[in-house]
Amino acid sequence: MLLRNNKIEKQLTKNALTAIFYSGCKQEQKIGIETEKLLVYKDSFKAVKYEDVIKVLSFFDEKKWVRIYENNNLVGLKGEIGMISLEPGSQVELSLLPYENLDDITQKLSKFYDELSIYSEKINAVVLNSGIQPVSTFNDINIIPKKRYDFMTKYLPLKQLTPFVMMRETAGIQANFDYKNEEEAIKKLSAALKMSPFISSIYANSPVRNSGLTGYKSYRANSWLNVDEERCGYISKKLFDKNLNFTFNDYTEVLLDVPMIFIQRGNEFYGTVQTFREFMQNGYMGLSAQLSDWENHISLYFPDVRLKSYVEIRNHDAQNALMTFSVPAFWKGIMYNDCALTEVENILNKYTYEDFIMLRKETPVYGINTKLGNIPVIDFIKEFFDISYSSLKENNKQEEKYLDIVYEYISQKRVPADSLIDEFNRKIS
Repeated sequence: MLLRNNKIEKQLTKNALTAIFYSGCKQEQKIGIETEKLLVYKDSFKAVKYEDVIKVLSFFDEKKWVRIYENNNLVGLKGEIGMISLEPGSQVELSLLPYENLDDITQKLSKFYDELSIYSEKINAVVLNSGIQPVSTFNDINIIPKKRYDFMTKYLPLKQLTPFVMMRETAGIQANFDYKNEEEAIKKLSAALKMSPFISSIYANSPVRNSGLTGYKSYRANSWLNVDEERCGYISKKLFDKNLNFTFNDYTEVLLDVPMIFIQRGNEFYGTVQTFREFMQNGYMGLSAQLSDWENHISLYFPDVRLKSYVEIRNHDAQNALMTFSVPAFWKGIMYNDCALTEVENILNKYTYEDFIMLRKETPVYGINTKLGNIPVIDFIKEFFDISYSSLKENNKQEEKYLDIVYEYISQKRVPADSLIDEFNRKIS
């Protein structure tokens, strides 16, 4: 026990850390989605400034959305369908509450996209359907007034030279899925991690940056390679073993040795680069580790797929509406069907950890034209989508229709980035 401010504070234990993941075990099969959007001015296509983005937020109905402030600065809205928040470079993110049916998700997203577009028009701006700012670079984009991002801005350059591309310029899509028990959670985590470079390839949609072609199909995916490998990598080599000898305890062990970025107590923030393990053992400036510190630490760990009280899949460039709807649809067909998961495992189990490292580095550049062995990545993608399609069709909800747009790309051996490249080339020719 520790005595602080005349209150008895329990020493945080490792069991309490791991309990967060066990608390996620449930019989539900809901889907959460987080979708980020970039706003640019119509006349210049430069990134919309924070002071104008908050004007857009102010147009949302006050009866339906509660304003969220930090130090008197508007940083988000909370409503009955979820939360609208601002990412570091003023990207607008909707975190939708979880739903079971894809039709409910698409209906809510469609309404949000319509409103965001209408309100953006009022400040002479448009909403982009791509994954990176096409004109403004991080040097032109200020961090929004939020302490969390101030500390990330100070910390991440200690790890890589250009982490601000990810923070300020990019936008993506995340999909979240429940798990029934520890074994299923780890199975989903492993399968989604292995699939992540393949799926990133078909959703590649960020080839134009700084007013020019980058040579990448997904510069957003490339930007994540230049943030902090310790918190953005493949978590553990054990997740790629055929026997999959990995547990919640192993995941906790990995996070314990990841450096912290800050400690928060109310409105006070304290920067620190010690690991969470060191913080638990030694404290910091008279502070002892609390469960809220661990929850915050989990949220500052950024692999393509991560574990919370659900499995969060984070590796898709921002898209237009139809492609966005296909993201939760595809993963639902895989994540909520044991046979589908096993099929994916059987396809990928023959490949090594080093193979997936290679894919993660090469697919941002070459996309679906990357090869694994002698097999083009597009062939794997087709097989994965066939598995998901069959799984969704079994449910008799007609949810497989949401994959049709992706099949169009697959049949043409193209990705959304190719259309942006074509458009760019037409404009300069």
